[in-house]
Order: sequence, then structure tokens, then C-alpha cells
Amino acid sequence: MIPSVVASELEQVASDAIRTAFHPTTPGFAGLIDRFLAQRDQLLKGPYVSVALPFHQGSGRNWFPEIPLPFPPYRHQEKAFDRLLPGSPRNTLVATGTGSGKTECFLLPLLEHCRQQQAQGQRGIKAILIYPMNALATDQARRIADLIHTTPALAGLRAGLYIGASDDAPTAAMTATSVITDKEALKKAPPDILLTNYKQLDYLLIQPHVQGLWEHNGRLPDGSSTLRYLVVDEFHTFDGAQGTDLACLIRRLRDRLQCPGDELVCVGTSATLGGPDSREAMRSYAGQIFASSFEPSSLIEEERLSPEEFFTGHTAYGEEGLRLLPLPGLEALDQLDPEHATSANRQVSSWTLP
Repeated sequence: MIPSVVASELEQVASDAIRTAFHPTTPGFAGLIDRFLAQRDQLLKGPYVSVALPFHQGSGRNWFPEIPLPFPPYRHQEKAFDRLLPGSPRNTLVATGTGSGKTECFLLPLLEHCRQQQAQGQRGIKAILIYPMNALATDQARRIADLIHTTPALAGLRAGLYIGASDDAPTAAMTATSVITDKEALKKAPPDILLTNYKQLDYLLIQPHVQGLWEHNGRLPDGSSTLRYLVVDEFHTFDGAQGTDLACLIRRLRDRLQCPGDELVCVGTSATLGGPDSREAMRSYAGQIFASSFEPSSLIEEERLSPEEFFTGHTAYGEEGLRLLPLPGLEALDQLDPEHATSANRQVSSWTLP
């Protein structure tokens, strides 16, 4: 696939679609669409080609002896594990790209904590996961159900989904493909992990008939709180009035479940936020939302191989490193023009070695 050719074809499809959908017959608007499309920048930008290099692999350390990992963690995942493992977990922001394993960054430490608490006979909700969309919460619930089902050390752990939408066939117990979705079952026997959205969490805190959900939450004999982890997925979606609502809700949650200060470990994830120019602003914003502190090391960003590292260690070039191909000359200009491209093979031959 030649990106320039594909982009040209997409541009032509978009232009044809606009001409078909808008064909004004009023004399004053004659030629309006053609004049609009003649100025290409009004329709689209680019094309832009982005080539993402692989993530740095981690150290290979066995972070979860009781929870076998089906994959070798990336370096940024290990940094998140180090911050979130039970014992002395710390507030963390995971700002890495799509496909970087953000969910595993917080889910595995969270499950390990629940496993340890279950072994001690501790009941109550130990972790709350807030999602901006019900579809996302439902998808994550299936992943959690599968992981608990396939990991013997997690047998007996219970996760519940409470998003307000009616379930055609609510489940009152964990299965291989579903967490608990039956609302009555959740109220009678609170889960270890609760997946919800911020509007439903607000509802669960104030409605009298659902207060059984919090029956076992409060202060433990050692002085800590039953609720240990609070995760907000797709953190960047909570801005403006919605961000204010979430901030107020979290403060009420802290008061209601007796988990003040940094005792409640707060986690935010985003594939959009991050970057050298927004690190301080992101940490400040997280502090306002969670009513907690986020030091500079709390921000986990992706770490990718440099081009030199990739071509030296991950290709057949070996110690030769990056081999530069000769660029096409001016004599190939017409051939490289995507509008004149009659064969993808002709374009490929211009960009590769003879």
C-alpha cells in the first residue's frame, strides 16, 4: 500500500461524495461546491504518515508470582507496576498510546491487592473503575472476567458492573465471559471490584435502597480503608463541567467511604494527554480532580526504541545500523505524483534499491 496513492484516492472519493450530496440549483450558488473543492486545504490536510517504533521491553522480572503474565511487560508497564503494587502504592498517571497496555498497568496490581485481601477474609469494594462510556466498561468487564476465570490464584474474586443500563440476562455470579451484572446480587454481596460510570457512582452513593453495596466499606483494624484503588479510564474526557462533577463526586466518595488523602491510590489513564509541554499541567489537573498529590515521577509515559536501536537490534542490518536508501531524483517526479500513478509497482520501484 502506497500512502500517497491511497490518500489521493480517498480525496477523490470525498470530493465525489460532496458533489453528489450538494448540488445547489439556485443561480446565486452556481459553482459554489466546485470553488470550495478547488481550494484543497478547505477539505483536508496532509496526508501525514506516522511510523511508530516498538516499545522498550521491560526487565523480565516476575512482578506477579501468583498471576502468570501472558506477555513480557513493556518498560512503561513495569514502571506502573512498581508504583501500584500492594504495599505502598502511589498515585499514578498512565499517558501512553493506543495499544500500549494501559489497562494492564493498573489492572494487574489491583487484582494482586484484591487477591491478598481475599486471603485475609476482607470483604467490601476494594477498587472502583470509572469509565466514560458504558461500552468501554462492558468491554473491560469481559477482559476482567476472563482473566479471573483463567487464573487459579484469583478464584473467588468477584467483579461487578453497575452502569445503569438494563441487562437482558443479568448474571448473579462470575462466569468465564461475564462479571456480575445483577443489581440485586451486587447489593446483597458487594464485589471486590466495581466497574461503573461517574453518574451511576453518584447514584450509588445517595440512593437509600442501594446502600448495602457499601456495607463492608470503612476503616479496617489496621486503620486503612477498605477502598484502596480508584481508577478513571480515559481521563482526558473529563473536562469542563464534567470534570467539575467528577471532582466533587470523588470528594464525596472519600468522605462517604473514609479514605482521605493519599491513602486512596488514584490512577488516571489517557492515550491523548502527555508530552513535554503538558506534563505539569496534567499533574496539576489530576490533583484537582482526585483531591490528591501527583509528584513528577507519577506520570508514566511510553518509551519507544530510537531508529538506531530498532535497526541495529531488531533487523537484519545488525551492527550496520540504519541503511539509508537513495531518494528518487527529479526525473521521477511525474511518476511519483499520486494523481498520475497507474501502477503501485512503479512507485515502489522508485523508492527502493535497483
